Amino acid sequence: MASHGKRYRDFRAKIDPERLYSPVEAVRLLKEAESAKFDETVEVHFRLGLNVRHADQQLRGTLMLPNGTGREMRVAVFAEGDKAREAEEAGADVVGSADLAAKIEGGFTDFDVAIATPDQMGNVGKLGRILGPRGLMPNPKTGTVTFDVGKAVSDAKAGKLEYRTDRGANVHVAIGKKSFEERALVENYAALVEEIVRVKPAAAKGRYIKGVTLTSTMGPGLKLDPARIRGIVEELEEGREPVPA
Repeated sequence: MASHGKRYRDFRAKIDPERLYSPVEAVRLLKEAESAKFDETVEVHFRLGLNVRHADQQLRGTLMLPNGTGREMRVAVFAEGDKAREAEEAGADVVGSADLAAKIEGGFTDFDVAIATPDQMGNVGKLGRILGPRGLMPNPKTGTVTFDVGKAVSDAKAGKLEYRTDRGANVHVAIGKKSFEERALVENYAALVEEIVRVKPAAAKGRYIKGVTLTSTMGPGLKLDPARIRGIVEELEEGREPVPA
C-alpha cells in the first residue's frame, strides 16, 4: 500500500479523529492546510440511515449551489433541428443525434452532463451500459430529458449538480474548490445540508444523517457534527456555535 505524502500526514496530525467539527471549523482547517499543486475539489460525503433496497428510500435530485462548484462543465446534448440550434446557442459543447450516440459507442465520454430531448431517447436508450455507470444517463427526474434544452444547458453550465444515494446509502457531492473563499464554501455546504434534509423520505426510520465527512482531493477527511444543520452561516458571521437540530 502506498504511503501518504508529508502534506497529507501533516494535515492529519492536526485533526482530532474523535472530534465532530462544526462546518465552519472544518472549512477553516481545510483552508489553512498546505495545498497541493492544483486547485483541489472540496467534497462532502453523507452517510444516511436509509434502506436503499426500497425505491421510496432512494434519493435522486438536483441542486444549484449559491456559489457554484468552480468546475467548468462540458455538456453533450442529443437533439435535432431547432432544438439542436437552441442547445448550441446556450453553450453546449457537443450536439448530435444518432451520430453522437455512435461516437459515444466508439468510446467518446468527454463530457460531464448529457441532456436529451424526449424524442431522442431511442438513441440514448441503447447507451445505458455506457452512460449509466458514469452517472451520465439523461433522466426526466433531474431535468436532463426535456424540450427546454436551452435552460437545461444553461443550468448545467452554471453548476447544477445531480446527487443520488449509492448502494451503501451514501451521497457524495463536490461543493467547490479549495481556492474558494471560506464564506463561499460554508454557504454551499449549508445549501447542500438544507437540500438533504428537505428530501428526507417519509419512509425513513430512525436517525437520518448518520455521518458527514468534509475532505479535499488530496486531504484526509474531517468528521462533521451531523446534528449541525441550522445556523451554519450565522456561525461564520457571528462567531458563535450554530444550534443543533
